[in-house]
Amino acid sequence: MGEFELIERHFVRATPRAALGPGDDCALLAPAPGQQLAVTSDMLLEGRHFLATVPPVRLGHKALAVNLSDLAACGARPLAFTLALSLPRADEGFAAALARGLFALADAHDVELVGGDTTAGALSLCITAIGEVPAGGALLRSGARAGDQLWVSGHLGDARLALEVFRGHAALPAADFEAVRLAMECPQPRVALGLALRGLASSAIDVSDGLLGDLGHILRRSRVGARLELSALPCSAALAAQPQALRQECLLRGGDDYELLFTAPPHREAAVRAAGVAGGVAVTPIGVITAEPGLLAVDHDGRVQALPARGFDHFA
Repeated sequence: MGEFELIERHFVRATPRAALGPGDDCALLAPAPGQQLAVTSDMLLEGRHFLATVPPVRLGHKALAVNLSDLAACGARPLAFTLALSLPRADEGFAAALARGLFALADAHDVELVGGDTTAGALSLCITAIGEVPAGGALLRSGARAGDQLWVSGHLGDARLALEVFRGHAALPAADFEAVRLAMECPQPRVALGLALRGLASSAIDVSDGLLGDLGHILRRSRVGARLELSALPCSAALAAQPQALRQECLLRGGDDYELLFTAPPHREAAVRAAGVAGGVAVTPIGVITAEPGLLAVDHDGRVQALPARGFDHFA
């Protein structure tokens, strides 16, 4: 099976919303009047972003999910995406499963594959996702203000816990391991929550490189500080049962959570909780934004410590 047959068989579908979809040198998109395009790209490389053991159906899901998560953090509604795919060989079974996971998530969020590229090489996927957001209405990292509450969706740390099990640094019962592995390999982008937070959140980011690192981006762009309540950080029962040092490492620096971290004025708390209900995910207040730069954390015993607001860096 050649390159173009593989594409035609597994990755070409109708694109009713696009003015022009796959088959030409460019796709054509027409945003609705009064809307701006939001564009994001994420690359997944085997051995760097995913393990060789990941089922291809989950890999297809995750490749799109991490991009939809970026759109969610901007408050953008997904429209379309492109896929640049590098495969060691034209493996039809692998491609079929990859496409199945990819398109299941695409259908769930009504987003269309409108083009891309395929080549032979080390296994990698690069998706560019395009969404639309009302002009001037995008959620940004730069809007946090002193006194704002700091919130996070879902719970944190399970993806890192799964990785530690794969590394042999932790052990879990089979059911718990499958749950945290699912969190690592099949994250759920919080698109509905991002839409519900438009006009409500003062800043937002998705948690991809660890809570501390991604919070650091908000603090730097907004020129503020934060006080984080460690006892408030939401986690699963499987992570809660781990030793404190591992639990804190997973919660603060784990990465791959793809939850939304956002701020909002305290008088909007009821509206934030309603946005969580509308988005189908729990939201938890975990701290407060301060005027003084820096990040302070209050531990379970009330002790205050300064923490570095740094996360994962591919070149560090």
